[in-house]
Amino acid sequence: MEMGQVHPDELTYEEGVFLVKLARRSVEYFFEHQSLMEPPAETPPRLRRPGAAFVTIMTYHSYERRELRGCIGHVVPVKSLVESVIEVAVEAAFRDPRFPPLGQEELPRVTFEVTVLGPLEPMPSEPERRPKSFTIGRHGLVARRGYLQGLLLPDVPLEYLWDEETFLAETCVKAGMEPTCWLDSSTEFYRFAGRAWREKEPLGEVEERDLVKEYRELIARYGD
Repeated sequence: MEMGQVHPDELTYEEGVFLVKLARRSVEYFFEHQSLMEPPAETPPRLRRPGAAFVTIMTYHSYERRELRGCIGHVVPVKSLVESVIEVAVEAAFRDPRFPPLGQEELPRVTFEVTVLGPLEPMPSEPERRPKSFTIGRHGLVARRGYLQGLLLPDVPLEYLWDEETFLAETCVKAGMEPTCWLDSSTEFYRFAGRAWREKEPLGEVEERDLVKEYRELIARYGD
């Protein structure tokens, strides 16, 4: 593990803070130079190892209410973790096809979040075992069949209070397949561990999210 892909469980709180601030700096740099910044000299050594990450940009209305503005990432560690965050931050800001490019005037109104992904782990081929093979808040999911593939991050079920079967079904939909694709053993499913850090408010303090705890509290408050 020391020389391979950075696993999210290895990271310290300080390294997570570094990555979130780096994501914002990367977008600010791109506005000024129209190019990707180089990894800062003060980058912690661990972050120079291969790593996979997503950057999510949210329009901030209040601490509890944020609206997606862009989200792009790497599922596999094609680059160092620090390079991946620099690159996907810019991609999320300017090249998410669901949204127009971020405007510089929006920077004081958006928050940045970085989710670091662990390696893809195969889930059971038996459909009946799949709902109990992952933990909402801890794991994200990937569905794959042929050239079709879809990924949902660990925090997505929290927004909609999905249970495990709904999370599986929605991952099928994200992949462009029927919602019941998880009941077909020919559909490959993978899970990955994830940890997320975000700005509490635009340009504000960075916190690590305890997604498992958040999910349980939301279910207790709003669940059936």
